[in-house]
Order: sequence, then structure tokens, then C-alpha cells
Amino acid sequence: QVQLVESGGGLVQAGGSLRLSCAASGRNFVMYAMAWFRQPPGKEREFVAHISRTGGSNYYTDSVKGRFTISRDNAKNTVYLQMNSLKPEDTATYYCAARLWVVSSFDQDYTYWGQGTLVTVSS
Repeated sequence: QVQLVESGGGLVQAGGSLRLSCAASGRNFVMYAMAWFRQPPGKEREFVAHISRTGGSNYYTDSVKGRFTISRDNAKNTVYLQMNSLKPEDTATYYCAARLWVVSSFDQDYTYWGQGTLVTVSS
């Protein structure tokens, strides 16, 4: 069982930066592949980035490549999403998610979810 709690969302101007954190409780965090998804207002949830259990590999959706960085600290049971050069279209509720062993870009593959943190980017 894993519980996930996101933090770090807020209001930022276009071009600004935010760092989201996702703290995991429970045991054996290193067994879990982690991902960030987001849900813009009035739209479906979409994949943002994922990271392997050791942090050795990651993958991003095209719209955030070069601007966002996913990382994890297994000693702190935490995964991060550094977001730079933010755009108004990045406005969304951001969710972290966990699944055992193998990464995926599909939300239906993830077992555990946080409650979400809202990011609003003003133009």
C-alpha cells in the first residue's frame, strides 16, 4: 500500500517555474515506477512524465520536453517535477501516480494516486 501526497502547486506567471513534490508513505518505494499526469480544466487527464524505479530512465510527453524534469530521491520517498518556462496551457491539476516495477504512459496502469495539486499559469 502506498499513499501519495503532492505539494508545490500554485499561481505563476508565464515563463516562470514551479517544483512539484510527491511524498510517498509506505514501504519499498524503490519498487514503484512513478509518473506525473495532469488534467486541464474541462479536459481529460493526460500523461506528463514517468521515471523508472532507480531514476535511471525517464520519458516526457512532447509538449513538456526540454521544459520539465522528473526526478526522484528514493532515500526520501519523494518524486519531483521541475517545471520551467511555464505556459498558460500548462494550467492543470497535477497528479503523481505509482505502479509496481515497470513504467507506463497510461493512467489505467497506475495503482496509486495522489489527490492532486493545482498549477495555474497566467499570461
